[in-house]
Amino acid sequence: MLTDERFALILERVKQQDVVKIQELVDVIGVSESTIRRDLTELENKKYIKRVHGGAKLLKGKLQEPSVPEKSFKSSQEKKKIAQFASSQVEEGDCIFIDAGTTTQQMIGFLPDKEIVVVTNGLMHIEQLLQRGIKTYLIGGYIKPRTNAMIGRGALDSMKAYRFDKAFMGTNGVHFESGYTTPDPEEAQVKELAISLSRETYVLADDSKVGEIAFSKFGNTEDAVLITNELEEVVKSQYKKQTTIKVVGV
Repeated sequence: MLTDERFALILERVKQQDVVKIQELVDVIGVSESTIRRDLTELENKKYIKRVHGGAKLLKGKLQEPSVPEKSFKSSQEKKKIAQFASSQVEEGDCIFIDAGTTTQQMIGFLPDKEIVVVTNGLMHIEQLLQRGIKTYLIGGYIKPRTNAMIGRGALDSMKAYRFDKAFMGTNGVHFESGYTTPDPEEAQVKELAISLSRETYVLADDSKVGEIAFSKFGNTEDAVLITNELEEVVKSQYKKQTTIKVVGV
């Protein structure tokens, strides 16, 4: 069987099932496991699929963005561990930016009882921050209904008044070549500005985001420390052992 024919069969199977195991492809296509592994590597390099443990899955559409309720139920335990570690990086006297998002929202419950200031574009963060008695500033702008994030010109203008010790960012995609990405260009602008205004930046991303590429780039992998539930060596192997990415596996 020609390589292109195998590629077509693999992609058809992945599109039908979203996730497919290597052994299943070996049985269906009738070639060796090593051949399937090489094919999956090539298809991943071509950005058709994403390799996962024991198989492959379909990359999400560049504009696909789950709503807040949809995201809240995905990888909840992983997100909690990531958020807990991120919160441990906050120190006395820090002025921090907390990005809109379900993983960053989990940080709030773990923030230390210290004198800190939080600036956020996450409308859904406000109630919990106030309950914790944390001094909080909400930037202006347009409220994006799907994610409850403040975006647009008003958000950019109001954010320029601040400078941050640390920024804690959410993301839809983490990819060595494509960097950190999100489906919405306006939200990407807010994220990019927050990173530029911060002394240190952390990106919080569970393993489902690693290898994904969304529509709008807001940063390079070297611009931030990636906090993920993937092991550091696993992430770096996916990035072809590049040393520019800084990873903390939790």
